[in-house]
Amino acid sequence: MRYLSNLNLIQELKKKALKGKRLNRDEIISLLEIDPESEEAELLGSAAREVAGAITNDRADIWASVGVDYRNCPMSCNFCAFGKEWGIVTEENERNFDQITEIIHNFVSQGARWIILRTTQFYEFDKLTELTKLVRSQVPGDYEIVVNTGEFDELNAKLLEESGVQRVYHTLRLREGIDTKFKPDDRIATLETIKDSQLELAYLIEPIGIEHKNEEIADIFLTGLEHGATLTGAMARVPLPKTPLSELPQISSRRHAQIVAVTRLAANRHAPNVCVHPPNQTALNWGANVLVVETGAIPRDVTKCESEWNGFDIKTAKQMFKNANYEFRS
Repeated sequence: MRYLSNLNLIQELKKKALKGKRLNRDEIISLLEIDPESEEAELLGSAAREVAGAITNDRADIWASVGVDYRNCPMSCNFCAFGKEWGIVTEENERNFDQITEIIHNFVSQGARWIILRTTQFYEFDKLTELTKLVRSQVPGDYEIVVNTGEFDELNAKLLEESGVQRVYHTLRLREGIDTKFKPDDRIATLETIKDSQLELAYLIEPIGIEHKNEEIADIFLTGLEHGATLTGAMARVPLPKTPLSELPQISSRRHAQIVAVTRLAANRHAPNVCVHPPNQTALNWGANVLVVETGAIPRDVTKCESEWNGFDIKTAKQMFKNANYEFRS
């Protein structure tokens, strides 16, 4: 009976997604409750991939991220390598403009659709807008500039728009205010600022660990949709030595893929692009169409990456897209 119940649920919610109707909280939680190792999870993934094909026309894209500054952050989130309290960053440094533009030239030449400039929480805003102007002027191509930085207000949103930024990555993290020192209201205020601007929002459920309940995951996801996210998905927490959450293992690849599949059905046409990070072939097979290639300062690593993180490059991403029957169109 349980099998038939889940089968009927998946079929009904697939139909709802194909009609462009967002799933509600109870429906999302019901899908998250399916055992990721079960046959029902396979059916969920298959339904999500069908919806992904209908929405994206089987197009896949690359999210290329450049970590700009490698330095200690006083906020010391329980999952982040940059936390000053953890003592992971022993030598601070920052990539200069020439280094950054060279990296971005390489990513754009290989077809990256989004170029993300990732800075630490308190990176100087004037420097960030100067950098985005430089990138836009010196790196030709049909790509979006995205920033991933700290909190900002309406005036700074306008400055970002004027400097050539089209999208912002920002989230209310899982257990914000518990595993972080941030006030959830401050994070939400920035989401409100983005919603009221011309900037688009990229928002992943993150950082997902085995400690998070289905209700938490659903609520964080819905917060993104409520603030107009047009790119969503799921990012797993990577256990890092010296951090408070280091002893809790990373979620399984199938659980990660299941969460991605649920975001695909739940967001459908409201957020047509769904990202999975770290890369996960099962998640692509189950509805994700965006992979992340990143370099430089990375909050999921105890060292600064001089090349692509974990050796995951655009060539490898393209092969994974092909394996999932997506077409990569730069």
